[in-house]
Amino acid sequence: MIILWIDPWTTTTGFAVINKEKQSYTLIDYWVISTTPKLPIPDKIYELWIDLNLIISKYEPAIFSIEKLFFQTNLKTWIDVAQARWVMLYEAKKANLNIQEYTPLQVKKAITGNWKANKIQLQNAIKMIFKLDSIIKPDDAADAVWLAYIWWLNSNNIDWII
Repeated sequence: MIILWIDPWTTTTGFAVINKEKQSYTLIDYWVISTTPKLPIPDKIYELWIDLNLIISKYEPAIFSIEKLFFQTNLKTWIDVAQARWVMLYEAKKANLNIQEYTPLQVKKAITGNWKANKIQLQNAIKMIFKLDSIIKPDDAADAVWLAYIWWLNSNNIDWII
């Protein structure tokens, strides 16, 4: 089963693709969907839509996991990301994918056991969990891989929710 994870933003949206077979999982791909800087938000959303459709077509996932938004101090950024996220959810639903959403606190708790974990702790934990040679870069791609691991925990009925 192929799972696609998304860490939504407007300029760099992280994604990760994992293949789950029985009790094992393999990280197939991860990177970022980049939009052209300084474009108006409708143009950025259109670029995200095109790239997301290409990723869905290429990997044909069954599951679509996306991070829930949390309020930031910059309301304009939050609104822009919310609009981009809506388009991503729409495309996932249109592709008939099973959609799952997780909060940043759930991510931190699931991966490190600590809802106050910082990004370095999360990156090191994922490096160990997936037996990688180095920390995943860029950060937005790493964020998507964290969501992938949470889905794996959830699919194996491992108690991790806050």
